[in-house]
Amino acid sequence: MTILYLLIPLTLILLGLALWAFFWAVKHDQFEDLEGPAYRILFDEDDNDRPPEERRSGDKDDDTPSSTSDPSDETR
Repeated sequence: MTILYLLIPLTLILLGLALWAFFWAVKHDQFEDLEGPAYRILFDEDDNDRPPEERRSGDKDDDTPSSTSDPSDETR
């Protein structure tokens, strides 16, 4: 019976911490977009994921071969 003197205040403290964490998350927009990250993983490359500098320049990946390569550059 004396353990209740410890468990009841401990429970109230944990409840207070849980409520504080919930209201902090709501205040800082943690629950704003719940479905976006789930769908974002399905798209491999999106222009919105690229930095603004790369979006403005219009350059794609550097590892794609250019179509204007000289055939004499190939080694056998």
